[in-house]
Amino acid sequence: MNNDQINSSKAPEPVGLYPHAKRVGNLLFLSGVGPRERGTKKIPGVELDNNGKIVSYDIELQCHSVFRNVKYILEDAGSSWDNIVDVTVYLTNMKDDFAKYNKLWAEYFKTNPPCRTTVEINCLPTPIAIELKVVATIE
Repeated sequence: MNNDQINSSKAPEPVGLYPHAKRVGNLLFLSGVGPRERGTKKIPGVELDNNGKIVSYDIELQCHSVFRNVKYILEDAGSSWDNIVDVTVYLTNMKDDFAKYNKLWAEYFKTNPPCRTTVEINCLPTPIAIELKVVATIE
């Protein structure tokens, strides 16, 4: 069985000891992907105070960024956006953010959307509002 670790040269560096993705057979399992930008701690649409607490954030900017980061990892692994089969979405504010995220989801997955589970959690390892856990196929 093939068991390859994949690290993207375009997606943000992991915040812990894990690869961006792991290939097992023809399946690709992505580690949690957030909206940070590679080479920096910058998070699109997030304003922090001097203590690192979130003052404000733009869920739409974060969604666009996290989708872009997922696409980078998939492409660097030899897969593609169209090969996504299952996504677990973690939101830190379901009440305020679900409608906007769901609207953008529909734009990104106009045809053949993958399976999806969306859960609310109280925080993520960095000051972000969304993280995706993705499973895709590799031809």
